[in-house]
Amino acid sequence: MTKINRRTAMAATAAAALMPAGARAQGAWPAKSIRWVVPYTAGGLTDSVTRLTLEKMNVGQTFVVDNKPGANSLIGAEIVANAPPDGYTFLTVIAAHAANKTLYDGKLKFDPVTSFAPVSLVGIAPIMILVSNDMPVKSVGELIDYAKKNPGKISFGSSGVGAAAHLTSELIMQVTGTKMVHVPYKGTAPALADLMSGNIQMLLDVPIGTMSQVRAGKVRALAMMSKARVPGADDVPTIVESGGPLIESSSWVMFLAPAGTPKDIVDKMGNAVATAMKDESLRKRLAEQAVIPVGATPAETAKFLTDEVEKWRKVITTAGVKVES
Repeated sequence: MTKINRRTAMAATAAAALMPAGARAQGAWPAKSIRWVVPYTAGGLTDSVTRLTLEKMNVGQTFVVDNKPGANSLIGAEIVANAPPDGYTFLTVIAAHAANKTLYDGKLKFDPVTSFAPVSLVGIAPIMILVSNDMPVKSVGELIDYAKKNPGKISFGSSGVGAAAHLTSELIMQVTGTKMVHVPYKGTAPALADLMSGNIQMLLDVPIGTMSQVRAGKVRALAMMSKARVPGADDVPTIVESGGPLIESSSWVMFLAPAGTPKDIVDKMGNAVATAMKDESLRKRLAEQAVIPVGATPAETAKFLTDEVEKWRKVITTAGVKVES
């Protein structure tokens, strides 16, 4: 009996050794809590949407959110790119991640696309066009006309070089043939403060951090850069309704895993996001922040990311946008 047990154990050990590492890891997944890296500070769009979504996701274990801000999200992204692909580390990214592929080409120790496995496009937050109250325009059509008549006299702020707000402003100039001056800030808050005081004339950003100032009458919202009006900001017209060309732009929230994470784990996590997005309480909370819920499959998410990389590559190369080395 002892010999039979020993042989059985040896056979089982040998079989396990021949099994791919990913397959061995999948068996009991998840057997412990899951680390979720958010490469931005707590309280912003990325952090808020991540936490709200994880609260509604059920995979049998708890999620531990780890905020790792800095370097335009590169610090947190590199941590996850180098993490074991065992299903216990994930990452949240926004539109800047797609731009980083071009902005930092050849300068990174990881690749914003190939170093990750797409899990789900969680939600989309269309960008809003804001102007200071002393700007003599009430619509996007009037803004474009004013910019053409006053080249270089409009200063626009952004939360930093390469941010969605910055690149979208560059895209507007390319499409409309206008010239404005970029003033980068370290975050939206100081840019919004300067917009309210009239030190800059235009700012593009998502509603979550700016809508309260619009409601208070401290800045003017001209349009949302979307085809349809957005829940949570449905009194703001679309860019076409405001007399401008159809230019769609948004920040978005996407979940990624390290490249090489077993496909069944990625699929399970993607399904958990899709299920969470059907929860009415979550949809309501996202609508309050003017975020459109998505819950795309890993394959759909991969295509979306590829398309975004190409979209911003064209804008960056045409505008000659550079970041400090």
